[in-house]
Amino acid sequence: MKPDIIDENHQPLGNANEPLLVRIKREWLTLAILGAPILIGQLAQMSNGVVDTIMAGRASADDLTGVAIGNSLWAPLMLFMIGLLNATQPIISGYRGANQKQKIVPVAWNAIYIALAAALIAILLLINVAPVLDLIQMGSNSARITIGYLKAFAWGIPAILLVLSLRGLTDGLGHTKVFMIFSILTVLINAPLNYILIYGKLGMPALGGIGCGWATAIAQWCSLLLFLTYLHFAPAFKNYHLWQLRMIPNLAIIRQILSLGIPIGFTIFVEATMFSLVALLLAPLGTDVVAGHQIALNVVSIFFMVPMSIGLAITLRISFLIGAEQPNTARLVARSTILLVTLISFCFAGLMYAFAGPIASLYSTEVDVLQIAELLLVYGAMFQIADVLQVVCISSLRGYKDTRIPMYIMLSSFWGIGIPLGYILAFRDWLVPAMGAPGFWIGLIAGLSHAAFWLLIRLFLISRHPPITASEGLKA
Repeated sequence: MKPDIIDENHQPLGNANEPLLVRIKREWLTLAILGAPILIGQLAQMSNGVVDTIMAGRASADDLTGVAIGNSLWAPLMLFMIGLLNATQPIISGYRGANQKQKIVPVAWNAIYIALAAALIAILLLINVAPVLDLIQMGSNSARITIGYLKAFAWGIPAILLVLSLRGLTDGLGHTKVFMIFSILTVLINAPLNYILIYGKLGMPALGGIGCGWATAIAQWCSLLLFLTYLHFAPAFKNYHLWQLRMIPNLAIIRQILSLGIPIGFTIFVEATMFSLVALLLAPLGTDVVAGHQIALNVVSIFFMVPMSIGLAITLRISFLIGAEQPNTARLVARSTILLVTLISFCFAGLMYAFAGPIASLYSTEVDVLQIAELLLVYGAMFQIADVLQVVCISSLRGYKDTRIPMYIMLSSFWGIGIPLGYILAFRDWLVPAMGAPGFWIGLIAGLSHAAFWLLIRLFLISRHPPITASEGLKA
């Protein structure tokens, strides 16, 4: 084991002579340095959707519906693409840890080529959604707005995915503040453009919900151009000569990225579609039930931003430590972070349980909706513990470049346990009298608990005996 190696965040690695609590404290501080900008960046990205929804809703109900349906169509697809490109972060972080900087730029360039190919596929899918809208018998005016919104949004897809591919470089090199800054800039550009294009200000025609799509596309291209300018001039990236070392696609590197990225993207896609399916299955129970479910889900999603950001940070940290041949420190990081997030999950669960009523009242004033939301937030409190554990375990495994088995665990947990059990409890009297919406939340808790248990076992085994694939290519 190599003692006292210093990484680019000036954090010493693997000094086994230090007290355990000192080492844990230092690693938690490193995760905070990496994770805080990630959290702010994630919240900034979420706020774009909030701004779009609020502004479209003030235009008309049809505009709100059109944008909402458009979002529900592109979101799962884009989440898959995000997961796909997230594979570049642990790869680049591993090369940084191994001090093999000459391998970083080739990965970055091939991630760019993957982003361009993925953008083409996404554009072709999103500009041809009319048959889907006909299938769900959407109103003609709302359908027109959805189609127009997605066609406008599609112009921004290359910029979105190129920024995400470049994020793999900046995050992988430990500069997580870069993406945070450009996420905030995107919001600052998107909001006024929404105002101008939706409502027809400054001499522009009022485009309604379609204007949201154009605003997003323009904001994303502005963000990409600013991102590229920054990478060109920033001293931290000049030594990598990103533009001078342009290269043609390399099939071996593309295969390396896809072998990690496809399971990550599929796992995220499966999780996103699961929650969408629950909302659809609850529709026969009435709008109050669906509204209460959506309130509880939104609250859980906001709380989830913290462990998810820690998870993204731990992926970077573990992949760096494995590259630096520090498996003992990597194991310490993984296990101590599980303790940290368990404490966080209990705090969140307590807050959600104690303040279910006041939290729900922020979203609605309708008594029936509030009663359902409050009840589901109690289940959401239990949901927190399993959800937090599974995201940190699966993120740690990604740091070890172990993505395929975790994908199977998540698939079996969500679609083998969560959805079937939730449906039985919600609509059938087979086990207990039909419970309605709470039945689905119990099913989700069971599915996530199953995932958390097996991912924890998998992480324990992998961290004790990291597979060859965890450092694949680092010694080549």
